Amino acid sequence: MSAPPQRVTIKDVAALAGVSKGAVSLAFNGRPGLSVSTRDRIFQAARELGWTPDVRARSLSSGTEVDTIGLAICRPARLLGLEPFYMEFISGVESVLVERSCSLLLHLVRDVDEEIALQQRWWRGRQIAGSILVDFRANDPRVPALRAAGLPAVAVGHPSLTGGFTSVWTDDATAATEAVRYLAALGHRRIARVGGPTGLGHSAIRAKAFAEATRDLGLADDLQIATGYEGEEGARATRSLLLMTDRPTAILYDNDIMAVAGAAVAAELGVSVPGDLSLLAWDDSQLCRLTHPPLSAMSHDVHGFGADVARTLFAVIAGEEPASHQVATPSLTPRGSTAPPPRQDRGTR
Repeated sequence: MSAPPQRVTIKDVAALAGVSKGAVSLAFNGRPGLSVSTRDRIFQAARELGWTPDVRARSLSSGTEVDTIGLAICRPARLLGLEPFYMEFISGVESVLVERSCSLLLHLVRDVDEEIALQQRWWRGRQIAGSILVDFRANDPRVPALRAAGLPAVAVGHPSLTGGFTSVWTDDATAATEAVRYLAALGHRRIARVGGPTGLGHSAIRAKAFAEATRDLGLADDLQIATGYEGEEGARATRSLLLMTDRPTAILYDNDIMAVAGAAVAAELGVSVPGDLSLLAWDDSQLCRLTHPPLSAMSHDVHGFGADVARTLFAVIAGEEPASHQVATPSLTPRGSTAPPPRQDRGTR
């Protein structure tokens, strides 16, 4: 593997702008002593080189050590604010950062190319000590780009997706299989899954496990619909499933937002939960406990997951080479939304 490219420094910016390093420092710290044209020339040089001031160095010079961790998420802002998983995950990360007097630099991106450029800019400009990488895809282009840049990072995802980055992950395949087996044990023979985007690695892992579990148990044909995690899409998928001639008697959702939306659609169509339809959510949260009936869920400690990821990243930054590891597998928490199907829909037991 080729050596990581050299970081752009203040010296490079000064050379391109034809000024001293002190002048660059004055410009970026908003100090007097430079003409407008000189400041503009310095800022233009910095933009061309993709350089930004080293936040850590600036804080050290003032006597206060502050480190910053990066996290970029490809989600619309309105969806992120509604998604309990990321709120809990970020809360867990922050619980570790607070202990170390560190900060989280959170940015929402539109696509993976924008994230690559952002992460490279953060790292070249020494704005971050390292990053948490999420939502991996098969052959994820972030892997070669950010490894080549030398970015210290922890990947949230199965090692088969993360290309050698230190990884922390949950066993989604085992959890999906457990969910199907539980619903089948209740007597359901036609089980559907409303999943996340097919391009996301963890969605693909769950989809494969779901298909294998339904096949191994001799259930009805693999019935899955991919969505974008939003409540509206979960509602749309649920409506299409419930309007089928041979509709499912149980639905597994990839997050709690879609499951709550699905429960609302069932009520709209006069389908009783759990009398006619069982619903099972992923990512247990307060939302699941506030619905009527409360939603059964595949529960895991998302806050603890985030804290574990943050601690692992600090070990990576310190050069300790921590091992990739799996956290606790999501486990079934039965509540009022799951029950045996109507008698005429039960399979031979």
